[in-house]
Amino acid sequence: MIDENKDGIPDEINPDHYRVAIFGSARLKKEHQDYQDVYLLAHALAEESIDVVTGGGPGLMEAANRGHKIGRPEGSESHSFGLNIELPHEQDFNPFLDVKKDFDAFSRRLDAFMLLSNVVVVAPGGVGTCLEFFYAWQLMQVKHTCKVPIIMMGEMWKGLIKWIKEQPLEKGLLSKEDLMNIVVVDDWKDVHKLVLQAVEVFKTEGQEACVNIRLYGKKARIDDIL
Repeated sequence: MIDENKDGIPDEINPDHYRVAIFGSARLKKEHQDYQDVYLLAHALAEESIDVVTGGGPGLMEAANRGHKIGRPEGSESHSFGLNIELPHEQDFNPFLDVKKDFDAFSRRLDAFMLLSNVVVVAPGGVGTCLEFFYAWQLMQVKHTCKVPIIMMGEMWKGLIKWIKEQPLEKGLLSKEDLMNIVVVDDWKDVHKLVLQAVEVFKTEGQEACVNIRLYGKKARIDDIL
């Protein structure tokens, strides 16, 4: 049974918890550098009692959930979330999750990601990761969610952002303001620094902080998440 706080929100998705969504490839194995980088990032986030939210499957999702579970201090109230998508070739949950949920539609799953997350980290990935990035970005553009940081981790994203600036932006199909919350970094340590900066802003703003679970929660029911 899920315990609820005074606002009627399950403790596992308490808006006072700070959460980082980590998107990335399901195909990369333990020996890959990107797997190790995501593991180290999640381990460092766990040490700060910051929640992580992933797709719950293998690859970089497993790296994040595994790093978070191993890095979590004793007595920490942070959680590792897995939001799985049902696919023709079944994708099983990895064994490092505290909270897990299956979805049969990408749109509902991505709604859940955005409801839960205060920062979005986009690690290397393919079509699914690109979908997650663009969906998150669009929801922020149309103000369905807070305009939270989107941190693109890895060299491969530089070409995509360069194309966005040289094509859609140059042609007037989006504005410079649309790109203000997107940053590309090479190293997981840089991601960690940016997340901690965002946490400090969150803490100082208090009740004025824009929290997706409050804004987007009006459109996506809590019951759809757990």
